[in-house]
Amino acid sequence: MPMTADDARAHITALLLERTSQDEARRKEALRDYLDVTQATTDQATSEALAGLIPALMPTLYAKWIGMFADRLLETVPLNQVELVCDGSAENAAALTLAYVMFLESARMEKQIDEDLAALGAGAAAESQDQELADMAASYIRARLSVLAEKAKKQ
Repeated sequence: MPMTADDARAHITALLLERTSQDEARRKEALRDYLDVTQATTDQATSEALAGLIPALMPTLYAKWIGMFADRLLETVPLNQVELVCDGSAENAAALTLAYVMFLESARMEKQIDEDLAALGAGAAAESQDQELADMAASYIRARLSVLAEKAKKQ
């Protein structure tokens, strides 16, 4: 039975969300490593505060950007070709991930990401959260996207 556009969107979304998501322990470890390498924080309390800020934000942004990618892919590529890369193979999963990363690197998405991350900082400020923490969260998201790009290119 042929795949519908909704089936393809669901497959792409699930695949990319799984690739961009981490469990809580891995997220905290990655965040602490990032903060150590960049020397963005000088104390554990600040690192913990930032760790508390990121979980609620990243899944929302990733889901938004993945949805935009799936919509654009389905607008520009015939469904029968999209179906070919939605076969569940590791090679096509890597191809979809790389296409997603390339989509994120487009001028349009760079602007969108900047707007979303700026809104993230404005939202944190409106909620009386430390603007510096929001800025660090935005930097972490950008770094995480870079890691995802490198992983996709290696696969």
